[in-house]
Amino acid sequence: MPERLAVRKTYKLFIGGAFPRSESGRSYAVTDAKGRFVANASQASRKDARDAVTAARKAFPGWSGRTAYNRGQILYRVAEMLEGRRDQFADEVRRAGASKSGAAAEVDAAIDRWVWYAGWADKLSAVAGASNPVSGPFFNFSTPEPAGVVAVIAPDSPLLGLVSVVAPVIVSGNTCVAVASEPSPLPSITLAEVLATSDLPGGVVNVLTGRRSEIAPWLASHMDVNGIDLTGAPGDDVPDLEGQAAENLKRVLRPRDDTWTDEPGTARLTAFLETKTVWHPVGL
Repeated sequence: MPERLAVRKTYKLFIGGAFPRSESGRSYAVTDAKGRFVANASQASRKDARDAVTAARKAFPGWSGRTAYNRGQILYRVAEMLEGRRDQFADEVRRAGASKSGAAAEVDAAIDRWVWYAGWADKLSAVAGASNPVSGPFFNFSTPEPAGVVAVIAPDSPLLGLVSVVAPVIVSGNTCVAVASEPSPLPSITLAEVLATSDLPGGVVNVLTGRRSEIAPWLASHMDVNGIDLTGAPGDDVPDLEGQAAENLKRVLRPRDDTWTDEPGTARLTAFLETKTVWHPVGL
């Protein structure tokens, strides 16, 4: 038998539930921790970012309109599929520089964190909302609602970092445009393959690979983006991105000392929520 040639994988973008190449035709080389070539990944352009925002906006009404319980079911289904491809993810994380045991631990943590956020889907409203005491013959309720389209600059942890910043955004009904780790984007696109074959509607999560310094400013200044998470943005870029986001009063989640590496809490769940208060007369 002749020696067979391995089928090299082409890593593309993930926009609107599909896997297009960058409209610019560009790609960049991804190397492992020892500098050896692994694959080429698409290098997203400004137009790719605009297309991702359009896809996220189109998906927002349907996703936010689903019941919280249903969103939790869909996120849990993603965790099930992550579990089924555990070895593949561990191999990709290991190529990014983790040890064999470290890679396995990161994949397990990413699965567990996805499940943790999925469990919050139908509990968030009770925790973040309230029935307010008022003086008068009225009921007064405050309920959390998703802000809309959220851009996320993911940290360089190739899998756990992306899960930690994307899952809390979408579980509440927001849709997302995520800029993957620049040096280690491959697990992010493999995660996109899981999302594409799960029950998650197209456009709820869109994943761009490429130069953060090129993509992030366009997302920060985009008038149809309602919030931006700067967790993975280089520190020197944060002030400029905050200034661009202020042009249309986006919600901005800044990098903090208690970052995504901490045990998950409710801070990320509530970062991109708006509170709606409703007054209703008693007896009507």
